[in-house]
Amino acid sequence: MERIQRELREVNPSAARSLAEGLEETLTLHRLKASPELRRTLRSTNPIESVFTILRVACRNVKRWRPGDHLERWVGSGLVVAEGQFRRIVGHRALPGLIAVLDRHSETGRAASSAA
Repeated sequence: MERIQRELREVNPSAARSLAEGLEETLTLHRLKASPELRRTLRSTNPIESVFTILRVACRNVKRWRPGDHLERWVGSGLVVAEGQFRRIVGHRALPGLIAVLDRHSETGRAASSAA
């Protein structure tokens, strides 16, 4: 992968930077043995960008942000709207397995840090 990145840097530096940004996340998904379908979904930022777009639309008519929890209420209501538009992600059946791997990884990390 790094060889491809070096070759790409000569042809298209912007594409090489994009590859470098996503390289660690891609390798992490492989190390965690995420299913191919789940990897395809998680390598994209589209799901979170969709939520941000819905929040932007929900909050666009607010002219004056009042102090206190005003912003939190608007964001909360926007998230409720976004939730209604959520769809199952590709590879959703593999999520319990990924969660179990993450839990084991987290426990291993905690054990190592407490031993140090």
